[in-house]
Amino acid sequence: MSNDLSNAVEVETPELVVLSYTIAGVGSRAYAALIDYVICALFVFLADLGITVFFARGGGLVRSASSSLAITLIILIQFAVLWGYYVLFEAVNDGRTPGKQLQRLRVVRDGGYSVTFGSSAVRNLMRIVDMQPILMYGVGMVSVMLSKSGKRLGDMAAGTIVVKEGLVRQPAFAEPGGGFSASKEAPRLHAALTAAEFDLLDRFSQRQRDLDPARRAIIATQLAERFAPALADHEGATPAGRLGRLYNAERAARAAGSASRQDTGAARERHSLVARESKRWAGFAAKLADAQRTGLKGLGEDGVREFVAEYRDLAADLARLRTASRGSEVDEVFYLNRLVAGAHNLVYRRRTISPQDIVRYMFVEVPREIRASALPILLAAALMFGPAVIAGTAIMRDPKVAEAFLPPGMLDRAEEGVHRAKTGDGYIEDPQLFRPVMATSIITNNVQVAIAAFAFGMTAGLLTVYLLVSNGISLGAVFGLYGSKGIAALLLAFVAPHGVLELTAICVSGGAGFLLAAALLIPGDRTRKRALAENGKRAIKLVAGAALMLLVAGTLEGMVSPILYWPIEWKLVVSALTAILMYAYLRGGTRAARSTERPAI
Repeated sequence: MSNDLSNAVEVETPELVVLSYTIAGVGSRAYAALIDYVICALFVFLADLGITVFFARGGGLVRSASSSLAITLIILIQFAVLWGYYVLFEAVNDGRTPGKQLQRLRVVRDGGYSVTFGSSAVRNLMRIVDMQPILMYGVGMVSVMLSKSGKRLGDMAAGTIVVKEGLVRQPAFAEPGGGFSASKEAPRLHAALTAAEFDLLDRFSQRQRDLDPARRAIIATQLAERFAPALADHEGATPAGRLGRLYNAERAARAAGSASRQDTGAARERHSLVARESKRWAGFAAKLADAQRTGLKGLGEDGVREFVAEYRDLAADLARLRTASRGSEVDEVFYLNRLVAGAHNLVYRRRTISPQDIVRYMFVEVPREIRASALPILLAAALMFGPAVIAGTAIMRDPKVAEAFLPPGMLDRAEEGVHRAKTGDGYIEDPQLFRPVMATSIITNNVQVAIAAFAFGMTAGLLTVYLLVSNGISLGAVFGLYGSKGIAALLLAFVAPHGVLELTAICVSGGAGFLLAAALLIPGDRTRKRALAENGKRAIKLVAGAALMLLVAGTLEGMVSPILYWPIEWKLVVSALTAILMYAYLRGGTRAARSTERPAI
């Protein structure tokens, strides 16, 4: 029975062979996601339980220190699982999380290539939008159902697709079966039925057992009338019996490479090719199954060379078979397509990421992209700092306006700040032992804000604009409120050590969101699909740079900013140093890039 490839996407390999990948449906993806959720929840529960038990000892200062470290680890683990589980598994395990692996699904890039760390990061950070509303994945499921390629928003931005990968069984070209009794007749020189007629008889053979007897008898009589000339040489008490003899004879004839008398040219080539090469295909299928379990390295150097050569031979066979089949969806094409597709994923799998690759990415490619994306980053900065200046100025002129911009808790903190400024207690209490907890909480929160600013670009930038403007208003309102009370120095002393990096990082993340928005709104001479994939690849570099800045900024905010005994001058020095280091980081990427581009002497 011919396999249905209608829910498929076609890609062209470097060997100029068209492959059809079967798109994973909503059901299988949801089941895989459920498995991954259970794994994540179980891991977090066991990790939190283990940390709690391990640190639940001692008393006094020791216990406080242990509690601080325990809470810090719990926050880090939860954050790592939430945002790192899918990215790392798909990047390291070649597009498969445990859930996808159990469901025989794989994430691949458009074109059938293996997913990279960057593309995996784009599609999974975009979950912050796809999982709406409230972790129900309504946006993602609607996107999958509406997209011809079964893509959620993350796949669109990353240029990836989720495909079914399981190998199908080799068609039993010469084996009798399918519900008819075996025939002992010798195969004819030519098959009596055309390819279309044989496919019709084959479908009846496979399904007749599921039909009720009356319905089966009616269909068998109709087929017997249609195939009357071919049935002239076959005896049987019933139409079904005669059809069974015909079916077995036709299968045997095709297994011998015979074509029907009506077939010419390419159609005859199909039967000859299948009969001649099916045994070799079966041998390669077994080798492919081993390679998918162990990787190509498990085949050894000579084995890899042989595997690649056989893959290219099968790719050529597939091209010939597609031509010979004249576009019809026959078992042999489906089977060989799956073999070639599976081998293609292995042959063109990306190489392992080395520490040198990571260093080059973070300190050469990321700074280079930040410079190249100066325009969207400056737009983000204008949308954040413009409203900040307006809100701050308005509150300085009329402090009552602050009630419209700030929550009651912040208004109360400002009132308390007047007292703290007089007593020299600083902006907030110094957590001391709990500084690591504060730093970790700040880092994880700020990184998630950066992820949101990037992912919201898929709303044509509207939510990115809202996030930047609202944060800008809050920032300006707080400074305006403290300034109106004459205690701006108190707030500045707290913000100065980390403010340069943190605010720059938010603007960089906003720039990443605007890159996605630009791909949707002004793709230029590119298709939106291509523009999204290309801009998504650029945008994730901005997110990586922002995350690095926020890591340092959050550490400073939790460990340095609250120190009470440091004068404001010291903290301004720290602020200046962060600005110098950030400038060096961005310019250092220029020098590194130029050094790698120098021709060898």
